[in-house]
Amino acid sequence: MVMDRQISEKTRKIIIGFQENELTEALVYERISGFIKNDKDKKTLLAIAADERRHAAVWKGYSGVDAKPRMGQVRKWTFLARVLGYTFALKKMENGEKGATRVYEEIAKEIPEAKKISEDEDRHEHELLAILDEERLKYVGSMVLGLSDALVELSGTLAGLTFALQNNKLIALSGLITGISATLSMGSSEYLSAKSDGEEKPFKSALYTGIAYVITVTVMILPYLLLPSSMFMVSLGIMLASVVLIIAAFSYYVSVAQELSFKRRFFEMAGISLSVAAISFVIGILVKQFLGIDI
Repeated sequence: MVMDRQISEKTRKIIIGFQENELTEALVYERISGFIKNDKDKKTLLAIAADERRHAAVWKGYSGVDAKPRMGQVRKWTFLARVLGYTFALKKMENGEKGATRVYEEIAKEIPEAKKISEDEDRHEHELLAILDEERLKYVGSMVLGLSDALVELSGTLAGLTFALQNNKLIALSGLITGISATLSMGSSEYLSAKSDGEEKPFKSALYTGIAYVITVTVMILPYLLLPSSMFMVSLGIMLASVVLIIAAFSYYVSVAQELSFKRRFFEMAGISLSVAAISFVIGILVKQFLGIDI
């Protein structure tokens, strides 16, 4: 329905932007719902998409323009949903709109419906997104277990071996043996723990733990495998930097998907891992010195 009320050209441009955004998000929700197996989440996303299209229709009544969705953004969020999970992608997409509240308030002086749309999105969309039940998020605890254990255990082991062995190839060999053994151990322990707790899919818990562990181990050992044998201190520095980046990436993922504090999770995990690495490095020095072993 086209409104007769006159609006400024500045407001009209803002409205067209809102209209394009609503259509873009509606298409994102619809496309993502197409590859979701969970019927409840599929219905939730289609309900949000319908709301977005209704909002776009309201904006069209003021702009008089047949706006088009931003296909680059549609492809971006759909790709992220496939790779990182739809809960993360959609919450990240919605988080990017937090600054729009002020703009809604501005144009509400000319368009009363703007306030209602803003309230509707804040109330309905965020409530609906909060009830998404993506399978992979059920196993975040298992991933945290595998990731944190690998970071703490292997960062300490590699730091200690770096000074004790002072040879990248020997350090990598020892680290690989330790990492593979620990992956199998952690996976089996998580399976038994999940089974004893009565979880429906203990094998999946073990799988997520093992995958998180083995990916972390691989990233941490790579510098020792790729660099010359004599560059063990450089490898140590790269390994520790990798630890910080892994913690930052995972903490960010969890903070968005589960709406938790990024800083608290990051500094806690980084502090523990780097402290253990520092202590193990000192132990490596002491062991080499007091045992008198020279490799």
